[in-house]
Order: sequence, then structure tokens, then C-alpha cells
Amino acid sequence: MSQVITVEGMTCGHCEQTVEEALRGVSGVTGATADREAKQASVDGDADVTILVQAVEDAGYTVHA
Repeated sequence: MSQVITVEGMTCGHCEQTVEEALRGVSGVTGATADREAKQASVDGDADVTILVQAVEDAGYTVHA
């Protein structure tokens, strides 16, 4: 299953990498990609969206699920 969340605050490639690593650290996530220009992150797997949101927010970004 694939989910897309809106992520505010990514300004560079390092930001994208930080968001991707935060998402990949969530149990049930099999893949994650972030796109700062689209302000989105795509997540593959069966993780609950609330846990994904919390992981990204803990990394310092604002999420609109």
C-alpha cells in the first residue's frame, strides 16, 4: 500500500534525506521518497499514517496528512 503525505519545511536535498530516513525507521515501511519541490513524501508499506506523521514531525517538519 502506498500513502502520500504533505511535508512542509523541506528546503534542500538533506531535508529530503532526513524525512526519508525518519519514515524508513517506522515499522511496516518498506520504502519512502521525499520531494521538496512537491512538498510530499510517498511511503510504501502498511504503517499507520499517524505514526508516519509523528516520525516526520519528530524530525522537525510539519505534516498535513
